[in-house]
Amino acid sequence: MDDQGRSRGLRPASAAPRTDPLTWRSLARMLAISAAVGAFLAYVGAFGTSGTPLPLRVAYMVVIAWIGTLSGRLIYRLAVRLPWIGRRIWTATVASAVLMTPLMTAVVWGGAQVLPGRGPPVSYLPGYAFNSLIMCLVMMAAAVSIRSRREPAEPAPAAPPKFLERLPAKLSGADVWAVEAEDHYLRLHTSKGQDLILMRLADAVAELEGIEGEQVHRSWWVARAAVADAERGDGRAILTLVDGCKVPVSRTYAKVLREKGWF
Repeated sequence: MDDQGRSRGLRPASAAPRTDPLTWRSLARMLAISAAVGAFLAYVGAFGTSGTPLPLRVAYMVVIAWIGTLSGRLIYRLAVRLPWIGRRIWTATVASAVLMTPLMTAVVWGGAQVLPGRGPPVSYLPGYAFNSLIMCLVMMAAAVSIRSRREPAEPAPAAPPKFLERLPAKLSGADVWAVEAEDHYLRLHTSKGQDLILMRLADAVAELEGIEGEQVHRSWWVARAAVADAERGDGRAILTLVDGCKVPVSRTYAKVLREKGWF
């Protein structure tokens, strides 16, 4: 069965991982927020810049905030790919803050060298590193918190239909194409062949919930993805399955199938 068939309902598809694409709109929002943070840090004279004229402080802090925002986003994306971090959000947050601290320390200390007045000596680097670590932790935690509140919770993967547990060993893992009632037994038509199990069709239909399909006859249930062709004529309809099997459609179920676009 090809990928298209699977997506149409033979098996529940596993949830795709969430993505967080970078768009111009999200980039503009990030830079605006970080600019506001930078302006606030300039106003309070963070990192010993209180003696620098305010306009120059604002420019200095905004540039630092932008560098921190963009590098933090990149480092966080890389951190969640590490096998020992994975989707542990707060572990990734702390790891990202630690990883970006050396960069931000160099940026803050190096930028201070070009401000008016004598730049901070090398002996100040430990203090700059500590302050940078605190700022990185605070900013990363705030960014992750905002993002977590904005994004919907990832749904839990759906449990597979209970009926799949009844498949005989030789059909394990097969795609169920159709179920046909034969006296007290059910004949299973699958991608790995056929077999019989002792069960009522009504019970089987209930347990097949989760696979896109319909009961089409008092003796047949068919998976939508297994239908290769549908014919109508002489007051009755016939479904042709992917294995060439012909399945009759009774008038009782024809209207429902027609409404759902089966033919």
